[in-house]
Amino acid sequence: MQTNINQNEINMLRAELELLMRERQSLLKVTGAAAGLIAEMDSHDLAISTIEAADLLATTINGLSEETLQDALSAVNAEIVE
Repeated sequence: MQTNINQNEINMLRAELELLMRERQSLLKVTGAAAGLIAEMDSHDLAISTIEAADLLATTINGLSEETLQDALSAVNAEIVE
């Protein structure tokens, strides 16, 4: 009986982990696409409210670890060009 409970818990945890990994991949794609968009924007052509929103997005993206940002860019086949 104890083995059955443990196996059920393991299966539930495995399913939850797979769900979280799929969600992470989706979030990485969104983040990568957002980073690419920010990198291509010309702030001189934008309304002030759009600049403020872009600045918030850029600040949030810049708060990511280098590894996570690289994962996000890789998720959308993008790269940082200096």
